[in-house]
Amino acid sequence: MQKRTMLMFLLIFCTGLVWGQDAIESKEDNAKAEKPAKVKAEKPEKVAKEKPQTTGLAIPKNMFEFGLNGGATILGSDVTPKPSYGAGFHIRKAVDYVFSLRADFLYADLKGMNPVSNIERDFNTTWMSGTGYGVMSLNSLRWDKAVRPTNLYIMGGVGANTFEARSFNTDDNLRVFDTLEHDFAPHVGLGAGISFRLGKKVNIALEEQAFMVFGGRADRIDNIAPTNSRSNFRDVVSFTNLSINFNLGNASSHTEPLYWINPLDGVLNSIDDKINQRTTGLIKDEDGDGVLDAIDQDPNTPAGAMVDTKGRTLDSDRDGVPDHIDKEPFYMPQPNEKVDEQGVVTNPQPGSPGRPGGPGGVTEERVKELIDQALQNYQIADNRSNAAEWFLPMLHFPSSTAVIKYSDYGNLAGVGRMLKANPSIRLVVTGFTDSTGSESINNQLSYDRAKNVIEHLMNNHGIARGRFVLQWKGSADNLVPTSSSYMNRRAEFRIAGPGDVEQDPPAPKEGGY
Repeated sequence: MQKRTMLMFLLIFCTGLVWGQDAIESKEDNAKAEKPAKVKAEKPEKVAKEKPQTTGLAIPKNMFEFGLNGGATILGSDVTPKPSYGAGFHIRKAVDYVFSLRADFLYADLKGMNPVSNIERDFNTTWMSGTGYGVMSLNSLRWDKAVRPTNLYIMGGVGANTFEARSFNTDDNLRVFDTLEHDFAPHVGLGAGISFRLGKKVNIALEEQAFMVFGGRADRIDNIAPTNSRSNFRDVVSFTNLSINFNLGNASSHTEPLYWINPLDGVLNSIDDKINQRTTGLIKDEDGDGVLDAIDQDPNTPAGAMVDTKGRTLDSDRDGVPDHIDKEPFYMPQPNEKVDEQGVVTNPQPGSPGRPGGPGGVTEERVKELIDQALQNYQIADNRSNAAEWFLPMLHFPSSTAVIKYSDYGNLAGVGRMLKANPSIRLVVTGFTDSTGSESINNQLSYDRAKNVIEHLMNNHGIARGRFVLQWKGSADNLVPTSSSYMNRRAEFRIAGPGDVEQDPPAPKEGGY
């Protein structure tokens, strides 16, 4: 009778948990569906003030999980345990993407060897329990997939149990030695598991549960101690099981249990929905003129037509003919002038403003004269040397050396290309130094710098030696007043004129550099 009462209590508890959750959701949905309509009809302005719209992401409705499990049981107690079996079921409902509630029922058989007074006695205990768990899914730590293939979780909770423990005398054909019946006792349950998703409706899980009983008979599960005493070890029931779990609910209105779903995926879907709702019809450009339909004042612009920022066809000369078909789009008709369908003036009025012979008007011959005059102003045949100097570089050298840096090879390549493109040009290459050192050393160093630049252009770019005029100036003509400035250690180029002649090498230097 006790076992039947216990079983009925657990079934009512488990199913009531799920039905209660669905009933709350259904009641909330009905309240949302009915109450706003009534309030809006009576006091629409008051509703808008008291209940402004929120932007939070609502938790979607999700299926609940029903699982059947079976596995091995072990009793941790004062005696040597023997593996046995257990079976049960559970119902689980997600509260959000991390936490869920779960109701478990377990029937287990517990066995072990009980040595008492040098006589081996086996014990056999029948266990039934119901436990309410809070479950935390660790999938929330990873957001890389929309639906996770595995689910790692931990759980803890409390419940009630009843058990019947019997001892057998192994020397007397398994005769019952002692029997202990326990009505109800509270316990704490802990567990952890990992489940594997097989599909939207089914998954399998491997988990471990442990139960610790409280009360006066917390150490009586193995039936070793007398009724009114306890040993030093509290009995713990362990249940290692494999379960197959089914997701139950309407797939058209409910998602999978939320612990399988990436919460970020729901956020992104919600954002996408809102964007689509707010931009439907706004990002279209039906006439293809580059102006969105939402601000296009001429949504039927012909293909290829030029438009302004509001999508209106351009008519620059305001003759009534759009620019894309106007052969004279910038020729504004004067009073009494008419245009044809291609925007061409058919009766130009001589002497009128902007017309031949009129104020501001020019003839075709005058236009040609203006063009010829402009071309003559830009002739550079006689000023070729000045034009070439615009892009001739200046090279700089480290202190006390005439070695050309690799970073200047590109500049010298440009000089070489210019000389090849202008075979009549000759270049003056002049070397300079800073103001440190003696005059003889600086003269020789400036000469060597110009000489190395010329030899580089000859050897690397094939420019003849006769196209260069070598000059040196030592520390004269410094660009900046600082005596050791990097800017003063340089080689310069300029176009050679008729009076430019090459300088002889300086007198022998004193010492080295």
